[in-house]
Amino acid sequence: MRLNDAQPKAGSKRRRRRVGRGISAGQGASCGFGMRGQKSRSGSGTRPGFEGGQMPLYRRIPKLKHFPLVNQKVYTIINLKNLAHLPAGTEVTLESLLEAGVLTTNDGPLKVLGDGELSNALTVRAAAFTQSAKAKIEQAGGTCEIIS
Repeated sequence: MRLNDAQPKAGSKRRRRRVGRGISAGQGASCGFGMRGQKSRSGSGTRPGFEGGQMPLYRRIPKLKHFPLVNQKVYTIINLKNLAHLPAGTEVTLESLLEAGVLTTNDGPLKVLGDGELSNALTVRAAAFTQSAKAKIEQAGGTCEIIS
């Protein structure tokens, strides 16, 4: 087989439609666009997404409920039950938790959640705390510092 033997599959190539070349050509005069109306005029017609003046779908969707936030803050989260084994007086930060192997990935700023109990007084530095986590840390004698 040579390059000049290569041919497209039979039936895959169709001849170009020649419009506006008289009634016998099959697409004369109005060229298959019908008689009147917006879609028969020259030009591109309406833009994509246009719904005849009705509020288009792409503009009305985000107003409805149950749609995810576009620029949602993503936190590295940890529960208090994971901090319970740390010795009293430890300074807890995202870096110290990664070094200690308590956390394995850094998904963003640290957020402390309130699941579990805490008996040791810890100094916790995080970007965010839940109300229950803050209350439990301070009840155990520790401190909560919000860092940006």
